Amino acid sequence: MVVSAAAAAAHATLRARPQGASVNRPLWVWLAMGVLGYLVFPWYAQQDANGLLAVGQVFSSEQAANGLMQAALFGRPWLWLGLAGLAVAGLGACLPAGRKQGTLLVAGGALGLAALLLSGFAIGARGWAFEWMNTSLGELGARQPGMGWGGFVVLSALLVLLSFGVARRGFFKGDLFVAAAVVGCGSLLALFIVFPVLKALSAAFFLEDGPFSLAVVWERIAHERNFSLSCLANLGGGQRCGVAWNTLFLGLMTATSTTLLGTFMALMAERASRRYARPLNIVALLPIITPPFVVGLGLILLFGRAGVFNQFLEYAFGITPSRWFYGWLGVWVAQTFAFTPIAFMIMRGVVQGVAPSLEEAAQTLRASPHRTFMTVTLPLLKPGLANAFLVGFIESMADFGNPIVVGGQFSVLSTEIFFAIVGAQYDQGRAASLAWILTFFALTVFAIQRGLLGKQNFTTVSGKGDAGIAMPLPTGVRRVVHSIALPWMAFTLIVYLFALAGGFVQTWGRDYTITLAHFRTAFSVEWGEFGVVWAGTAWNSFFTTLKLAAISAPLTATLGIAIAWLLARTEFRGQGAFEFAALLAFAIPGTVLGVSYILAFNVPPFELTGTALIIVLCFMFRNLPVGVRAGTAAFKQLDRSLDEASVMLRAGSVQTLRHVVLPLLKPALVAALVYSFVRAITTVSAVIFLVTAENELATTYIIGRVGNGDYGVALAYCTVLIILMSASIGLIQLLVGDRKLGRRGAAPAAH
Repeated sequence: MVVSAAAAAAHATLRARPQGASVNRPLWVWLAMGVLGYLVFPWYAQQDANGLLAVGQVFSSEQAANGLMQAALFGRPWLWLGLAGLAVAGLGACLPAGRKQGTLLVAGGALGLAALLLSGFAIGARGWAFEWMNTSLGELGARQPGMGWGGFVVLSALLVLLSFGVARRGFFKGDLFVAAAVVGCGSLLALFIVFPVLKALSAAFFLEDGPFSLAVVWERIAHERNFSLSCLANLGGGQRCGVAWNTLFLGLMTATSTTLLGTFMALMAERASRRYARPLNIVALLPIITPPFVVGLGLILLFGRAGVFNQFLEYAFGITPSRWFYGWLGVWVAQTFAFTPIAFMIMRGVVQGVAPSLEEAAQTLRASPHRTFMTVTLPLLKPGLANAFLVGFIESMADFGNPIVVGGQFSVLSTEIFFAIVGAQYDQGRAASLAWILTFFALTVFAIQRGLLGKQNFTTVSGKGDAGIAMPLPTGVRRVVHSIALPWMAFTLIVYLFALAGGFVQTWGRDYTITLAHFRTAFSVEWGEFGVVWAGTAWNSFFTTLKLAAISAPLTATLGIAIAWLLARTEFRGQGAFEFAALLAFAIPGTVLGVSYILAFNVPPFELTGTALIIVLCFMFRNLPVGVRAGTAAFKQLDRSLDEASVMLRAGSVQTLRHVVLPLLKPALVAALVYSFVRAITTVSAVIFLVTAENELATTYIIGRVGNGDYGVALAYCTVLIILMSASIGLIQLLVGDRKLGRRGAAPAAH
């Protein structure tokens, strides 16, 4: 009855809306926005200020002038072309909907976009942006800083008008909203993922003084420091292998160990004993709620020079403490601890998806439990094993926190890129060449993953029931699983406990007096003459991190869900490239993305370096695959007939998305929102290059403390972050819970 009433109300609402009465209204709305962009907002970005606060000066100050004033009075005539594009699009809006209107909209939008973007890239803060233009055209008197609010609004309006024109010409089934969504999302992906990555990688082809050279990129990539094998020729001589081989070796080691341990833990949780399920769930959440280098810090307290293990060796056997743990061994152990829970979560879903009826069929044919496990169960786990291995490999290559904390003299590509940019050398060419190597490794693995698993179906719940009972592990297999997984779980908890305990002692290794001094140093609060004083040294980074994560999380979730809807519910040319660009951030290591943002957004027309906005954008597009995957998984549970029924009631795409789809996506939306928030707070590799004194983040503050040897304050801060992340995970469970989209969780209908 309730469902019928809701359907009737929706039917009446949709039918009451005029169909075809205002087909050109969206065109006029965006034309008006474009004109307002020229009149109301400052065209260029304001130095150390928010352009929205300078709206009152757009007709009086050159620095804050709007686009119209810049073109008419301040020597920037190329801005007239943007207005010309809006005028051509305006002529199209006067025509009835059709191909002629679409042609004018496309022409106007393309003219304005091309003119503004080309002039933006060609004319910078010192005149012509390229030396050859100075030589050919002579020195330009006018200058042009990065675009501000006015330029952003006008470019957005022109882009949407262009997409409307494409739809009017018959593409996207004539749907204006779908066309604008595809073109808009595609432009964002191109601008904030594809463009910066290509910009950074292209730096490897240029010499320090500017000229382009193909030979220099090969010289940089094939440098002995990258691919040296001298360590193999002299194993005992202390020589180190090239940084590329170090990264590849570490990635393979970590992927192997995490896959094996994750599989053992998944088998123990699902097939050995249900009493291990809850502890394993806690272990699985640890890498999500903690910064990536917490494991490394905990291992230092155990195996570092002043660690408990070395102190015991000195006390019991007189062995002098040393730095034996720092190097590839320490990084490998730390990464294994950090990424095994990810492999466990992957493998647990795969183990749950094994159909018990297949195992029962094998036993009916008199196969022993051991033979059934080896010939039926294990082969069914192969896709999951490959997936876990490749994810572990990519995570290892992208990791920055653990190598910087426990790597010692063992260098990997992520740390080498960091020091090439922030070190005294500031060698962009070397950083770009290293990014080429890291990107090649990552994309190769990503391509293998897509090729092997792209068409695999990992659905664990289908419409057909499977009444079989999952086969328990054979005795021999169960003993092996327990003998490896249980000690590893205990060891994992010990490492995290040590990491937490380190913030509560005076000086680890020398003075174990219980104290809260480190927390007071970081988070002390005092009462001053004018009220509360946040006196702790960590408050600035803490509040900045919360603010930027809270801004980026809803944007990430919204964009991710929108892209997932486009991929799941629409069809258009170039959809494969669109999907690849959306998931490219997963394959691009965070270090490469951070370097890309520095090199791409350091000059006009998009001058963002040093601002909080560039950190928000990095958070957004680094975590974008989270929202895309959450949305894709949710759409797989929604039958297309729901969308089709809405269309039959003459609803447009916007109405269908708003009234039908989004209410059913609330669990996925909330999960993507909170998970994006958590990931933004704990990330380090992508934003290590982007922080400034005004916009310091929690993870970079901790890295700085570790670099100064102040482990107590660093671990105290980690403890606070773990509590904060635990509260966020609790919020996920509170808001999402165990709600289902099917009928099983619904109350029986009244008759």
